[in-house]
Amino acid sequence: MSQSFNPADIHNAILEQQKVQDRKKMLLNGVLVLLLMAAPFVMYPVFLMKILCFALFAVAFNLLFGFTGLLSFGHAAFLATGGYTTGYLLSNYSGLTTEVGILAGTAVATGLGLAFALLSIRRQGIYFAMVTLALAQLVFFFFVQSEFTGGEDGMHGIPRGHLFGVINLEDNLNMYYFVLAVFLGCYLLVQRIVSSPYGQVLKSIKQNEPRAVSLGYNVDRYKILAFVISAALAGLAGSMKSVVFQLTSLNDAHWHMSGEVILMTLVGGMGTLLGPVVGATFVVNVEYQLSQGSLRDWVDPILGGIFILTVLAFRSGIVGEIQKFLRKNMG
Repeated sequence: MSQSFNPADIHNAILEQQKVQDRKKMLLNGVLVLLLMAAPFVMYPVFLMKILCFALFAVAFNLLFGFTGLLSFGHAAFLATGGYTTGYLLSNYSGLTTEVGILAGTAVATGLGLAFALLSIRRQGIYFAMVTLALAQLVFFFFVQSEFTGGEDGMHGIPRGHLFGVINLEDNLNMYYFVLAVFLGCYLLVQRIVSSPYGQVLKSIKQNEPRAVSLGYNVDRYKILAFVISAALAGLAGSMKSVVFQLTSLNDAHWHMSGEVILMTLVGGMGTLLGPVVGATFVVNVEYQLSQGSLRDWVDPILGGIFILTVLAFRSGIVGEIQKFLRKNMG
């Protein structure tokens, strides 16, 4: 006698599997939060904040590249725009609270992201990447020539101020927990976006854009929104970074920074939620350790070697390779 399949049983099995995955995700998030809460008591808070800012930058880039399949060579423009805008406002308007300055920097970066998206989104592949690079270079030269940015000297002495006019952000511990709260909120937002129906459409665009078009989706609209969200989060990372270090410079707008966030994403694991965080932590630590010793002049060649090794041997990145190992050995 042939066994009949009950659609309800199949549906219940899928729901149960989804619940298991959600519980694992919640457990992983909980462990991550606890580690980050305790971290400033065993490590220097400013160094940790640097990691968190770059981790947010990488998470923003991964939303566009890892989940939508759009390779941007111009994301440094949003990081720098957020930083310069926040730095200028907080330095020149003493009555402005820190959170307003950060929100303003994020808003300007979001607007710039929309302009980039409208100009580049109809191109694909290498053409899209080169258009974003060209636009980012225009932004870089704007910052070089503008007086308010300090030109090649950058912008220094940006005040941290007070959060909501009450919490003193000059205290590194207060500043750390503020940056941590923003990072966790953005990380959970991206996690929600990726698991939403909108996120599923983004994944389908990456896997097979013509099929997504044939199913009736306006893929340009989906890609523009993904680009704008990614630019906003990158601008937020730049705004926080300028407040943490109380400076911003042309390094944030240079094409080298766009390449660095690509490296972080690939090393950690493109298309995974935790990958960019791990990649940013790895790259920032490698740069710091190398800069302290006799190999400080070899930072870029060594990072280049890591990039080549990742592309040739570990294409899934650190998190992707761990996930593949667990699936293979634990079922």
